[in-house]
Amino acid sequence: METEVSKTKKTISICESQPLTVHGLQNLLAETDDLQFGSAHATPAEWMLSPGADKTDVLIIDKGLGAKTVLDALNQLPAEHGQSRATVPAVIVWGMSVSEAEALRFLQSGAKGIVRKSADISTVLACLRAVSTGRSWMQDSVFRESSPDTQVRTDLTPREHQVMELVEQGFKNREIAQELGIRPGTVKIHLKHIFEKTGVRGRHGLALNGLRQKGVISLLAS
Repeated sequence: METEVSKTKKTISICESQPLTVHGLQNLLAETDDLQFGSAHATPAEWMLSPGADKTDVLIIDKGLGAKTVLDALNQLPAEHGQSRATVPAVIVWGMSVSEAEALRFLQSGAKGIVRKSADISTVLACLRAVSTGRSWMQDSVFRESSPDTQVRTDLTPREHQVMELVEQGFKNREIAQELGIRPGTVKIHLKHIFEKTGVRGRHGLALNGLRQKGVISLLAS
């Protein structure tokens, strides 16, 4: 019976430099019926070479290892595991602090979850469970300011919608201008109006909020 139950559990592995944090995660997962601890490693590269890599459903990577390390791992995962397994493990990036710009870059590079290390147990579990079932998830407090009402988008003009869509795709002002055949200064004016109408401050927050409204990522207040 226990063997059958264990097969339904999602395996969580972690790349973390602090042993106490690893121990805490082990104890937390031991108390759940749907999640189980896989293995702990100092770096993503070490995890990729481990025997348990192919059994990992969710891989947590500490942002403290460095943004470059995280991004390199996200870029390498499809290539490393595309031939050897049916699915690539979902990656959660966690850290003591995660900025909007960092969160957006991680998500655009393939991360499925963003959560702070200071999050409470229920928030961490919510993130693990969402990501392990194929969804993307981000902790709401990553936003510097509260997210606006999704209905605000209906107040945007067609051109402002175009500008917002390109911002969400990671385009810079000059690239947006070239794409739409307008001047960079005009793009700035459109962005000013978009910020005023949506209540979001900053292009990274705008892009993250756009992903949320489209249902690409789920957020949980904490």
